[in-house]
Amino acid sequence: MGDKIRIGIAGYGNVARGVECAIAQNPDMELCAVVTRRDPSSVQVRTEGVKVVAASDVASLVEEIDVMILCGGSATDLPEMGPQYAALFHTIDSFDTHARIPEYFDAMDQAAAKNGHVSILSVGWDPGTFSLNRLYAEAILPDGSHNTFWGKGVSQGHSDAIRRIPGVKNAIQYTIPVERAMEAARSGSRTALTAREKHTRECFVVAEDGADLAGIERTIKEMPNYFSDYDTTVHFISEDELKRNHSKMPHGGFVIRSGKTGDGSQHVIEYSLRLDSNPEFTASILVCYARAAWRLSQRGESGAKTVFDIAPALLSPKSGEQLRKELL
Repeated sequence: MGDKIRIGIAGYGNVARGVECAIAQNPDMELCAVVTRRDPSSVQVRTEGVKVVAASDVASLVEEIDVMILCGGSATDLPEMGPQYAALFHTIDSFDTHARIPEYFDAMDQAAAKNGHVSILSVGWDPGTFSLNRLYAEAILPDGSHNTFWGKGVSQGHSDAIRRIPGVKNAIQYTIPVERAMEAARSGSRTALTAREKHTRECFVVAEDGADLAGIERTIKEMPNYFSDYDTTVHFISEDELKRNHSKMPHGGFVIRSGKTGDGSQHVIEYSLRLDSNPEFTASILVCYARAAWRLSQRGESGAKTVFDIAPALLSPKSGEQLRKELL
């Protein structure tokens, strides 16, 4: 047990439970603690022998955790808790507000570097593996253009942002790609498409009794970074209907780049995902990057990193010899 990477989880929602399951699939890791803002006695984890610690006591885990995986939401949780935890631990998170990544990176870099920690941020499938594919494709086809499409599926970050609105009891949001826009991208068309042309957003909201429905709908549709740039439809439904028809969390998407080489040869690169469970898949990415963070820390590195900075071999439990033999 002593040779295993000791993992902590901050938060215990859908992604955190996915992280717990993913750790069980990685024999070089063990889950040691779950940190919660709730009463620790009210949180029941699946893994036997794992302690649950109040967020106010998180500093007590400094000697017991190698990497802390932060499972808070990007809208309000991570901007505050990210730097706080980076000062105490090596961290991984899935911060996914694309427009705010530069400022979040700077805050995490300052906290992590000052304390000798490695913090890999915005880890998931977008930002994350989709980001890597955009980089690879752009480097290979510099004379080209790319488009990213998400869905149809449940966006955890957007759903969380709706649930933070006063008067909202529960909510789920679906991101839906516009088919004609995808067809144009696959055809090699390099016409720049706006966010509104590429996707629509559909929201199913359970409101508190007596809530201002018109106000909630307006707040959703005008929310910057989330909904203001898209055609958004809001449906108000009952809690029972939400549970009955919207309890699963599928997602997926496509990164498509078209470009020319040489004397005009045309190429299209496409990367796609189809996910039964968005949180479980995101959690699996977080866990393999926790391995990379620990390995970088053992080399004496510190500061904030993104997926662009991590060599692929650092993600795998296999040796370089195995990787060259089996996957190269």
